[in-house]
Amino acid sequence: MVNRSSHALRVWFLVFDTFATIAAWLLAYWVRFESDWIPLFRDVPDFSLCIGILPLVVIVSLVSYRLTGFYEVHRLTRFREEVVTIAKGIALTILLVASLTFALRYQYESRITFLLFTIFVYVGIVFGRRMSWMLLGRLRARGYNQSHALIVGTGRLARQTARSLDTVVWLGIRTVAYVEDDPELHPTDLPVIGPIANLPQLVEQHHIEHVFIALPLTRYHEARRVFDALSQTIVDVRLVADIPALAAMSLTTSTINGQTFLGLRESPYHGLNVIVKRFMDIVLSSIAIVVLSPLMLFIALLVKWTSKGPVFYRQERCSLNGEAFQMLKFRSMRSDAEVAGPRMTEKRDPRITRLGEFLRKTNLDELPQLFNVFRGEMSLVGPRPERPVFVKQFQKSIPNYMARHAVKCGMTGWAQVNGWRGNSSLRKRIQHDLFYITHWNPWFDLRIMMLTVWRMAIQRQKHNY
Repeated sequence: MVNRSSHALRVWFLVFDTFATIAAWLLAYWVRFESDWIPLFRDVPDFSLCIGILPLVVIVSLVSYRLTGFYEVHRLTRFREEVVTIAKGIALTILLVASLTFALRYQYESRITFLLFTIFVYVGIVFGRRMSWMLLGRLRARGYNQSHALIVGTGRLARQTARSLDTVVWLGIRTVAYVEDDPELHPTDLPVIGPIANLPQLVEQHHIEHVFIALPLTRYHEARRVFDALSQTIVDVRLVADIPALAAMSLTTSTINGQTFLGLRESPYHGLNVIVKRFMDIVLSSIAIVVLSPLMLFIALLVKWTSKGPVFYRQERCSLNGEAFQMLKFRSMRSDAEVAGPRMTEKRDPRITRLGEFLRKTNLDELPQLFNVFRGEMSLVGPRPERPVFVKQFQKSIPNYMARHAVKCGMTGWAQVNGWRGNSSLRKRIQHDLFYITHWNPWFDLRIMMLTVWRMAIQRQKHNY
């Protein structure tokens, strides 16, 4: 649904982008030819040439911005998506302006000026959008520019959706009520105002702009009824994923010969992602090995001095596609710790040495895994590797357990930084691992690394024994 506030926002963005483009074009000329910051090796073009081409630049830029979706304003659009859209619009602008100046034989041309213009207009528009959304978010948090929503369903997922919308007040989406066919289902937080069949009347009566279908996976077939009921209305409709039920799925779409395919389980490491992930692992593990080598040497000497046995402990673990490898750790237990067979580490485990207890609490026993990362057997970030004997147990008792082997295991992970490590809830760990797999990107990895360092240095970690 398009309302007046979105029209006003589009107009504001259009006006701001126009001025930002003009300012960036003029600033690029000043920096290149008049600031003396960049050496000149030819005659300075007259400023009138810069002004003369400016109308063409403005018209081309606005057309490019429109074609790349600059002004498709929506409350649920993420800012990082908008940043990518802005980059596409500016890239198209530069391509068209450069082509037209060459075709029309304009005398004003400078590659450095075009580069400066690209930087200035991108920074200017991104900054303007960021400030605009921040201001609008504060206004919405105070009750201005609100839109109304209905939630179809009354179960756990529906109530969670209502809480989420109530929490992110900067979206300005206020939940009016639930819609449910069963009259006996009455949550205490919001009223149930009618069945699905009455949705068109309810949308008109309560001035609804958003309808969220928050039904459990077992009732997804009812989503078609909702679409049919709303077919004669102009309203934004979204299906809320039942994440616990879809935990092992990474939903993607692809089109082959006009036919759409829905991917339910795919590894996020494909194409360029594989190169980026491996590059990060090699570079960061190499730096860590060099910087931490004196500390690792000191720990190795302490392990050898304080207890009998080898310095390193090698243990078979499972990584990508369930393939086994030998994971390295500083030995923190007695050398005869598993004479009776493998078992999970417990709190105050008598097998742990005095030095080993300290190493485990500080995670220093895991530093040798940097070599596993460098060799490509592990990654810096990913689900923690498990022993094959336990993998065979868990894959039978824990639903979707094997989905975590769609990626390489890691030294740290989303489950670990959230406290689910060691002898903690296995189901919670799997949920966090699958969330990581579904939402992986390089920035997520960097965030987890920073959280790992922060929580190792500052916070006391649960289940760390």
